[in-house]
Amino acid sequence: MLEGMVELPVRFRIQLAILALSMVVFCCAPSAKSQGNYEIQVYGADTLAPKSIMVELHSNYTVVGQREMIDGVYPTNHQQHETLEITQGINDWSEVGFYVFTSLQDGHGWQWVGDHIRPRVRVPDSWHWPVGVSLSTEIGYQRTEYSSDTWTWEIRPIVDKAVGRWYFAVNPALERTLHGPGVADGVGFAPAAKVGYDFTRAISGGLEYYANYGRITSISDLHDQQQQVFLVTDLNVSPKWEINIGVGIGATAATDHWIVKGILGRHFSWGKQSAVE
Repeated sequence: MLEGMVELPVRFRIQLAILALSMVVFCCAPSAKSQGNYEIQVYGADTLAPKSIMVELHSNYTVVGQREMIDGVYPTNHQQHETLEITQGINDWSEVGFYVFTSLQDGHGWQWVGDHIRPRVRVPDSWHWPVGVSLSTEIGYQRTEYSSDTWTWEIRPIVDKAVGRWYFAVNPALERTLHGPGVADGVGFAPAAKVGYDFTRAISGGLEYYANYGRITSISDLHDQQQQVFLVTDLNVSPKWEINIGVGIGATAATDHWIVKGILGRHFSWGKQSAVE
């Protein structure tokens, strides 16, 4: 394994070093509050193949949520979110994604919310690790009407593993605020996890868990934590398509109580080196 690490391209070692340094800086700095339900997804460790693009539409609707404005932020009740995500594969171990967040709600119409960018690297297959491992960092802006913390930064380690028909993934994300009242809050801990089972080659089902426990050095009381559990279905109709549908229940008072969500994604590729034909 050590020989494989030595033989890796210099660019990969430099990028890993930058991300590691970012994590050190990040953990010594203030944290972000929850960034909202604009992209409800547990990441797998794989990155997109080079010479390919993934276009995804993340849709969700808060059936029962927050009904009052808090600190000038719109309530989430009956708010519909549509997020466009475009991901470009860079090489065999890295990708970069870009998000456009929008919101539709009675009284406010259809609004642009903000944008994020997300570079990600993963452990190459040549290392032969027993689990998939990658690391993403996401930075971006949201308007004050939708988040009192306008500029935020997230670092998300990703570990996953397929065992027979079972699939497991964990995303123990750390968040912080770059601009806004959350700058004084400390590093936030927002883990996510997924357990899935392939009932057939085309249909998988499982559970997804999303949480925000507050600052990592002082976990919030259960009443103030955000915790959601989604019952989800993944339809594996083609390598070109990604289809995820789910219904989520908020388990704590600080969480939106009922959300429905869907993800529709399409791979586009060119050239002989692409993994998606």
